[in-house]
Parts: sequence; structure tokens; C-alpha cells
Amino acid sequence: MKIKRNLKGLALVVSCLMMTACGSLTQTQEKSNDQADVIKIGGNWELSGATAGYGSPGNEGVELAVDKVNQAGGLLGKQVEYVALDNKSTSEETTANTSRLISNDQVSLIIGPATTGLMEAQISSASSLPVIAPMATGDRLTTDSSGKVLDNVFRVCFQDAFQGQALAKFSNDKQFKRAVLIRDNSTDYGQNLTNEFKKYFQGEVLDELAYNAKDTDFNSLVTRLKSKEPDVIFVAGYYEEAGPLIKQAREQGVKAAILGPDGFGNQELIDLAGKDNMTDVYYTAHYTTNDPSPELKEFMEAYQEKFGHAPDMFAALAYDGARLAFDAIERAQSVDSKALNQTLAETKDFSGVTGSFTINDQHNPIKTAYVQELDHGEIVDTTPIEP
Repeated sequence: MKIKRNLKGLALVVSCLMMTACGSLTQTQEKSNDQADVIKIGGNWELSGATAGYGSPGNEGVELAVDKVNQAGGLLGKQVEYVALDNKSTSEETTANTSRLISNDQVSLIIGPATTGLMEAQISSASSLPVIAPMATGDRLTTDSSGKVLDNVFRVCFQDAFQGQALAKFSNDKQFKRAVLIRDNSTDYGQNLTNEFKKYFQGEVLDELAYNAKDTDFNSLVTRLKSKEPDVIFVAGYYEEAGPLIKQAREQGVKAAILGPDGFGNQELIDLAGKDNMTDVYYTAHYTTNDPSPELKEFMEAYQEKFGHAPDMFAALAYDGARLAFDAIERAQSVDSKALNQTLAETKDFSGVTGSFTINDQHNPIKTAYVQELDHGEIVDTTPIEP
């Protein structure tokens, strides 16, 4: 998941004030964390604000993983303590939380935030502390501005480039020939996905349209796309705007298939569009519940029991992010940052509820994407797309 709406500049102002302090504190705490009575991990999540629909399930996924590992005896003979903070979907709160988690709470690693812009804000002030990105899909997240891989940043989800390619491949396999592309013009997410889709789509791109975050009236856009008579529409954006767009398109008689990225993956998309308008709609997902493995079935049942509702893919990704952290701690037999970063980088064939994966030399997972088909808002088919 990638949201980056003018957050980076604000993050740099705050992080520059914090980096020196965080760096020295991290070095100090590394000497004491292995001797602590508990193992502390941090969560820096969008629990309120514009992107709480992604951060809240992520936080719940980590909570469940912590419960499970503690019930099984903990890690290295110690219980795991989870310290979760609300970044309110802002870069200022994200960097402040990072400082607090490192200096006050003395966590050994941080999981989250959900979105790329806020994850970048955290990375800029996290020093060498391991940071796990369960669902931030921005392509350059794990590297610095020169392209050098960051030692302490690891991703659990696939990247934007891959899901753009996956949706183009799916479109080619479905023999779609005439596409209209619509992007969220206020995010790198929308622009990058559109560019990747265009590279690999073998049909004709009839038109490229754009909207901005928080737009609600898409009637003129729909009128224009309808005149092009596409057989497929690619909407590179999030459920908040995609829901009303789909509703207005279907109400104006647009019958074309509609494709979207993982930003569609929220029940709110169906609520905003109306389930009767959600047929012949497809989106990329990070896992599938079709024919679930015993591990996935156990996760789904435990999540439902704990939180009273079914998990979404963002909860599952965060659950895997926490389990990846636990696995690394066990393999390293330590919570020292350098040891954990090295162990995370060496991860091979990790078995998660979102699938098995190996961490590559860019600190990204090599894993399958799934294209989900909706009929009246219900998932009726899933197509795996291999990397």
C-alpha cells in the first residue's frame, strides 16, 4: 500500500531534529535489550485519520501474532510485549512515535506503518533499528536516494511495479483490447501503477484520465471514458475514491471490466460502490482464502474469535510481518539490531499465511500476487500471478 500525499517534506523537518538522539539511544539499548525481562516490539500504525482503514487491521494482525507466540511460550524464554502507537495518519506523529518507541519504550524492532509515505517518514528517523513494512508497496522503499539497499528495512508485501505488471498480464490473458486508464493524480502510487500497466498491456490505451484525493464527483470523467467504449478500465487508486467512481460509472451504463490494485482491498469499496455495481471488478490481493492451508484457516478462525470480524489482507500481511520478526529473533538468538538485520536479510522459504517467500537482495519478498474477481461484491474467482 502506498500513500504519499505531500508527507515527505514534513517528515524530514521532524526527523532531522531526532536522528542524532535516536542513533545514540539505539546503540545504548542494544546492549541492554538482550538482558531485559521481556522482548519489546513496536507498532506505528494509522489507527485514526485518513488511512486508518489500512493501519487498524495491520495493528490487529500484530496483536494476534503476539498473543499466539506468548501462548506458545514466547521467544528466547521471554514473553513478547507489544507497544502500539497511533500515528494519526500523519508524518509528524509517525516520526514522533518512532522516537518514543526507540528512546522511551526501547523496542527491538518496529512493524508498520501501513502506507509508503509514512513508512518513509519512519525510516528517516529509525537509525539502524529493524523496520518491517507489511503492506507499503512503494518501489523504492527499501533503498536510499542513491539506490543503495537500506540495511534495516524489510518488506512483506509485493511492490507496485509487480502488481502493475500482474494486472497487465491478467488483462492480456483475458484478451482485453481497449483500455482507459484512470489514476489518482495526487499519489506516486497511482502514477507508478499506471506507468507499469502501460508498459505491459498489449492492447490499445484509448485515453488516460486522472482525479485527485478526496474527489467525489466523477460524472464528467465517466462521460468521457464512456465515449471511448473500452472493454477494460484500470483505476490506479484507493477505495475511498474508487468506490464512488465505480458507482457513478455503473449507474451511467458503463459495462466494461474494472481493474484495481491492492488499494481496492477494503470492504468500504463495496459499501461505497454498492454491491450491485461490483460485478466484473478485479483487484490485486496479497493472499487468497480459497482452499486455505491449515495455517491460514487457523489464523482466520483465531482472528474472527478475537476481533469479531474476518481479517482482510492487510491484517494477514501484518500478522506475517510479526511472525517474520519472531522467526528472525529465534534464528539470531538475539534482539541486537545488527544480528536481526542480518538474519532478516537471510530469510529463505518463510511460510506465512499470505504465502511462502524468500527475501531477495533488495530486501523484498519473492511472492505470488492474486487477482480477485468480484460478482455483486463477492469474491468468485482468484487468479495467481507468479513473479
